[in-house]
Amino acid sequence: MLHYFKVSIPLIQEFRTSFGVQYEREAVILRYDDGEVQAYGEMVSDETPGYSYEFNDAEIIVIKKHLAPILKKTQDPKEFSELSEYVNGHNMAKAALEMMLYDYIAKKEGKPLHEFIGKTKGYADVGISIGMSSLDNTLKNVENAVKRGYRRIKVKIQRGHDVELLKAIRERFPKIPLSVDANQDYTLDDLETLKRLDDFNLEYIEQPLGKDDFLGYTKLKKEIQTKICLDESIESPQLAKMYMESGIADIINLKPGRMGGISNTLEVIDIAKKNSVGLWVGGMLETGIGRSFNISIASLDDVKLPGDTSPNDKYFRKDITMEIFTMENGRIYPFKNPGIGITIDYPYFTKVMKDGEKIID
Repeated sequence: MLHYFKVSIPLIQEFRTSFGVQYEREAVILRYDDGEVQAYGEMVSDETPGYSYEFNDAEIIVIKKHLAPILKKTQDPKEFSELSEYVNGHNMAKAALEMMLYDYIAKKEGKPLHEFIGKTKGYADVGISIGMSSLDNTLKNVENAVKRGYRRIKVKIQRGHDVELLKAIRERFPKIPLSVDANQDYTLDDLETLKRLDDFNLEYIEQPLGKDDFLGYTKLKKEIQTKICLDESIESPQLAKMYMESGIADIINLKPGRMGGISNTLEVIDIAKKNSVGLWVGGMLETGIGRSFNISIASLDDVKLPGDTSPNDKYFRKDITMEIFTMENGRIYPFKNPGIGITIDYPYFTKVMKDGEKIID
């Protein structure tokens, strides 16, 4: 039996990027129940099609009409991934179901997900992503992050909110591991600004240009010294291979919920290993369900860089899961229970639920 539930959870503070501002997280949760095992998935799409053409109401339709029926043929996540290829795009919808099936199979085998999917180091190094705010607020947020022990600090930038911001951060914190995320806000017309970012000893600049601007990245790579990390550009193993083998991508931000699921993510990890490209796992304001998948992947041996896998309390005062992730010395440890290792806080889940429906028996 497959159900979907739409929940809306208030954020502790607004999260501002070049795409806009979020005050709450509207998440779509999937639950698969065979009478013995309950497995969960989370869709990382947003309420509106601003970040991606995929948005919650549209993806629910895709799941109902096209993807959910595949579950009647197979509950194997890799086979599901193969059978769902006939649907063009809609990786976030595919990933929600495929990752749910990984949770299901891992639970059936009695293994924690991080041990089920590959060789694990048993922990995830944790970085933080700080949204745009006033200079004073940003400096305070950076200071708090440093005190909490995050292993990498990342700040959001956009045109006009970049050089002076970084200058102020570096004056206050000259030695912290610092990176920036532009969320596609720049073009080659901003080349002189992007070249100035070399002065700030950044770990990398994430997604400075449009996600499809391959030619632009080819030119930018020749003009700047700062490493380039790609995020939105990496929607499939094929695209990942193109950007890595062309020498553009020094680092990849793995987002399994946007790349079609864990199977594709593991394939990208293999490609990166062959091309000596750095890897870390990014977040998309997931609840404890999606965060559990991310932590499991971030704990794999070949994922060596700190990711955006912060503790639950970075975003939510209260989460929909009973278990919450806490950070110890800049590290988070995946849960040891089978699958993703979480249970739902149903009283709170019911309180924040906006909609829900059984999709298949």
